[in-house]
Amino acid sequence: MSMRRVFVNPDAPHRDAVQEAAARILRGAVVALPTDTLYGLAVNPFDAAAVARLYEVKGRPPDRALPLIAADLEQVTAAIGPLPERARVLASCFWPGPLTLLLDAPRNLVPAVTGDTGRVGVRVPADAVARAVCAAAGIPITATSANISGEPATAEPDDVERTLGGRIELLLDGGVTRGGAASTIVDVTGPEFRLVRAGAIAWDDIQACVSPA
Repeated sequence: MSMRRVFVNPDAPHRDAVQEAAARILRGAVVALPTDTLYGLAVNPFDAAAVARLYEVKGRPPDRALPLIAADLEQVTAAIGPLPERARVLASCFWPGPLTLLLDAPRNLVPAVTGDTGRVGVRVPADAVARAVCAAAGIPITATSANISGEPATAEPDDVERTLGGRIELLLDGGVTRGGAASTIVDVTGPEFRLVRAGAIAWDDIQACVSPA
Protein backbone atom coordinates (compact mmCIF):
# COMPACT_ATOMS: atom_id res chain seq x y z
CA MET A 1 0.00 0.00 0.00
CA SER A 2 1.20 3.48 -0.86
CA MET A 3 0.44 6.12 1.77
CA ARG A 4 -0.35 9.68 0.70
CA ARG A 5 1.10 12.42 2.93
CA VAL A 6 -0.69 15.78 2.86
CA PHE A 7 0.66 18.82 4.68
CA VAL A 8 -1.90 20.89 6.53
CA ASN A 9 -1.80 24.17 8.47
CA PRO A 10 -2.44 23.11 12.09
CA ASP A 11 -4.12 26.42 12.95
CA ALA A 12 -6.18 26.93 9.78
CA PRO A 13 -6.45 23.61 7.93
CA HIS A 14 -7.34 24.10 4.28
CA ARG A 15 -10.59 22.62 3.08
CA ASP A 16 -9.19 20.28 0.40
CA ALA A 17 -7.03 18.35 2.88
CA VAL A 18 -9.84 18.10 5.41
CA GLN A 19 -12.36 16.96 2.81
CA GLU A 20 -9.96 14.34 1.44
CA ALA A 21 -9.38 12.91 4.92
CA ALA A 22 -13.10 12.84 5.71
CA ALA A 23 -13.98 11.22 2.38
CA ARG A 24 -11.36 8.51 2.85
CA ILE A 25 -12.58 7.79 6.39
CA LEU A 26 -16.16 7.46 5.18
CA ARG A 27 -14.97 5.04 2.46
CA GLY A 28 -13.40 2.78 5.10
CA ALA A 29 -9.77 3.95 5.01
CA VAL A 30 -7.38 4.37 7.95
CA VAL A 31 -6.13 7.96 8.23
CA ALA A 32 -3.47 9.38 10.57
CA LEU A 33 -4.04 12.90 11.82
CA PRO A 34 -2.78 15.28 14.51
CA THR A 35 -4.66 15.84 17.76
CA ASP A 36 -4.06 18.17 20.69
CA THR A 37 -1.81 15.53 22.27
CA LEU A 38 -0.30 13.04 19.79
CA TYR A 39 -1.01 11.65 16.33
CA GLY A 40 -4.06 9.41 16.11
CA LEU A 41 -5.53 6.87 13.71
CA ALA A 42 -9.00 7.68 12.44
CA VAL A 43 -11.63 5.35 11.01
CA ASN A 44 -15.42 5.34 10.89
CA PRO A 45 -16.50 3.69 14.18
CA PHE A 46 -19.86 2.73 12.66
CA ASP A 47 -18.16 0.65 9.90
CA ALA A 48 -17.26 -2.86 11.08
CA ALA A 49 -14.80 -3.51 8.23
CA ALA A 50 -12.98 -0.22 8.89
CA VAL A 51 -12.72 -0.97 12.61
CA ALA A 52 -11.37 -4.45 11.89
CA ARG A 53 -8.81 -2.90 9.53
CA LEU A 54 -7.69 -0.49 12.26
CA TYR A 55 -7.11 -3.33 14.72
CA GLU A 56 -5.11 -5.11 12.00
CA VAL A 57 -3.00 -2.01 11.27
CA LYS A 58 -2.12 -1.51 14.92
CA GLY A 59 -1.87 -5.18 15.89
CA ARG A 60 -4.17 -4.17 18.75
CA PRO A 61 -5.73 -6.82 21.03
CA PRO A 62 -9.45 -7.14 20.23
CA ASP A 63 -10.53 -6.50 23.82
CA ARG A 64 -8.98 -2.99 23.83
CA ALA A 65 -11.55 -0.26 23.27
CA LEU A 66 -11.01 2.62 20.84
CA PRO A 67 -11.45 6.27 21.91
CA LEU A 68 -13.45 8.65 19.76
CA ILE A 69 -13.12 12.36 19.00
CA ALA A 70 -15.84 14.69 17.77
CA ALA A 71 -16.24 18.15 16.27
CA ASP A 72 -18.32 19.52 19.14
CA LEU A 73 -20.89 18.64 21.80
CA GLU A 74 -23.72 18.72 19.26
CA GLN A 75 -22.02 16.04 17.16
CA VAL A 76 -21.52 13.84 20.23
CA THR A 77 -25.21 14.19 21.11
CA ALA A 78 -26.35 13.45 17.56
CA ALA A 79 -24.17 10.36 17.14
CA ILE A 80 -23.94 8.91 20.66
CA GLY A 81 -27.11 10.22 22.33
CA PRO A 82 -28.13 12.81 24.92
CA LEU A 83 -25.54 13.29 27.65
CA PRO A 84 -26.39 13.07 31.35
CA GLU A 85 -26.57 16.49 32.98
CA ARG A 86 -23.25 16.07 34.81
CA ALA A 87 -21.59 15.06 31.56
CA ARG A 88 -22.90 18.21 29.88
CA VAL A 89 -21.50 20.29 32.73
CA LEU A 90 -18.08 18.65 32.39
CA ALA A 91 -18.16 19.15 28.63
CA SER A 92 -18.94 22.85 29.07
CA CYS A 93 -15.94 23.17 31.42
CA PHE A 94 -13.31 21.21 29.52
CA TRP A 95 -14.25 20.81 25.84
CA PRO A 96 -12.44 21.36 23.59
CA GLY A 97 -9.67 19.75 25.62
CA PRO A 98 -8.16 16.58 27.08
CA LEU A 99 -11.23 15.21 28.89
CA THR A 100 -12.68 11.91 27.69
CA LEU A 101 -16.21 11.10 28.85
CA LEU A 102 -17.14 7.43 29.06
CA LEU A 103 -20.72 7.14 27.78
CA ASP A 104 -23.24 4.42 27.00
CA ALA A 105 -22.60 3.38 23.40
CA PRO A 106 -25.36 3.61 20.79
CA ARG A 107 -26.57 0.35 19.28
CA ASN A 108 -25.21 1.15 15.82
CA LEU A 109 -21.63 1.63 17.04
CA VAL A 110 -19.35 -1.31 16.14
CA PRO A 111 -19.13 -3.40 19.37
CA ALA A 112 -15.34 -3.73 19.04
CA VAL A 113 -15.03 0.04 19.49
CA THR A 114 -16.29 -0.40 23.05
CA GLY A 115 -14.16 -3.46 23.76
CA ASP A 116 -17.55 -5.20 24.10
CA THR A 117 -18.25 -3.17 27.27
CA GLY A 118 -21.21 -1.25 25.88
CA ARG A 119 -19.48 2.04 26.75
CA VAL A 120 -17.42 4.38 24.61
CA GLY A 121 -14.99 7.19 25.43
CA VAL A 122 -15.50 10.46 23.54
CA ARG A 123 -13.92 13.91 23.65
CA VAL A 124 -13.74 17.12 21.64
CA PRO A 125 -10.04 17.83 21.07
CA ALA A 126 -8.46 21.27 21.23
CA ASP A 127 -7.05 20.80 17.73
CA ALA A 128 -8.37 22.56 14.63
CA VAL A 129 -7.39 19.79 12.20
CA ALA A 130 -9.00 16.97 14.18
CA ARG A 131 -12.22 18.89 14.78
CA ALA A 132 -12.42 19.95 11.12
CA VAL A 133 -12.11 16.35 9.93
CA CYS A 134 -14.85 15.25 12.33
CA ALA A 135 -17.08 18.07 11.12
CA ALA A 136 -16.46 17.19 7.47
CA ALA A 137 -17.11 13.50 8.08
CA GLY A 138 -20.31 14.32 9.96
CA ILE A 139 -19.60 11.75 12.68
CA PRO A 140 -17.20 11.17 15.55
CA ILE A 141 -14.11 9.23 14.46
CA THR A 142 -11.58 7.04 16.25
CA ALA A 143 -8.39 8.60 17.57
CA THR A 144 -6.34 5.74 18.93
CA SER A 145 -2.60 6.50 18.97
CA ALA A 146 -0.83 6.27 15.60
CA ASN A 147 1.59 3.47 16.43
CA ILE A 148 1.95 -0.29 16.45
CA SER A 149 0.34 -1.64 19.62
CA GLY A 150 2.94 -1.85 22.38
CA GLU A 151 5.23 0.73 20.77
CA PRO A 152 5.49 4.35 21.95
CA ALA A 153 2.87 6.81 20.75
CA THR A 154 4.28 9.75 18.82
CA ALA A 155 3.93 13.49 18.27
CA GLU A 156 6.12 13.30 15.13
CA PRO A 157 4.57 12.81 11.67
CA ASP A 158 7.87 11.36 10.41
CA ASP A 159 7.54 8.57 12.99
CA VAL A 160 4.02 7.85 11.77
CA GLU A 161 5.23 7.51 8.18
CA ARG A 162 8.20 5.36 9.20
CA THR A 163 6.17 2.90 11.27
CA LEU A 164 2.78 2.90 9.52
CA GLY A 165 3.46 4.25 6.03
CA GLY A 166 2.89 0.88 4.40
CA ARG A 167 -0.28 0.17 6.36
CA ILE A 168 -2.42 3.31 6.15
CA GLU A 169 -3.89 5.32 3.29
CA LEU A 170 -3.35 8.94 4.33
CA LEU A 171 -1.28 11.00 6.76
CA LEU A 172 -2.40 14.56 7.49
CA ASP A 173 0.87 16.22 8.47
CA GLY A 174 0.27 19.17 10.77
CA GLY A 175 3.80 19.19 12.12
CA VAL A 176 4.87 18.10 15.57
CA THR A 177 1.93 18.00 18.00
CA ARG A 178 2.02 19.31 21.55
CA GLY A 179 2.30 15.92 23.25
CA GLY A 180 1.89 15.98 27.00
CA ALA A 181 -0.26 13.87 29.28
CA ALA A 182 -3.06 11.70 27.93
CA SER A 183 -6.64 12.80 28.41
CA THR A 184 -8.34 12.28 31.74
CA ILE A 185 -11.12 9.67 31.44
CA VAL A 186 -14.28 10.04 33.53
CA ASP A 187 -17.11 7.48 33.56
CA VAL A 188 -20.44 9.33 33.56
CA THR A 189 -22.69 6.31 32.94
CA GLY A 190 -23.58 5.73 36.60
CA PRO A 191 -25.31 7.79 39.27
CA GLU A 192 -21.93 9.16 40.37
CA PHE A 193 -19.12 10.12 38.01
CA ARG A 194 -15.94 8.08 38.42
CA LEU A 195 -12.27 8.63 37.51
CA VAL A 196 -11.14 5.89 35.11
CA ARG A 197 -7.73 7.28 34.14
CA ALA A 198 -5.83 10.22 35.59
CA GLY A 199 -4.50 12.53 32.91
CA ALA A 200 -4.06 16.09 31.75
CA ILE A 201 -6.98 17.48 33.78
CA ALA A 202 -6.67 17.16 37.55
CA TRP A 203 -9.40 15.29 39.41
CA ASP A 204 -9.77 18.25 41.79
CA ASP A 205 -10.58 20.48 38.82
CA ILE A 206 -13.20 18.02 37.58
CA GLN A 207 -14.86 17.87 40.98
CA ALA A 208 -14.80 21.67 41.24
CA CYS A 209 -16.52 21.95 37.85
CA VAL A 210 -19.38 19.65 38.82
CA SER A 211 -19.70 20.88 42.43
CA PRO A 212 -18.44 24.46 42.49
CA ALA A 213 -17.88 26.02 45.91
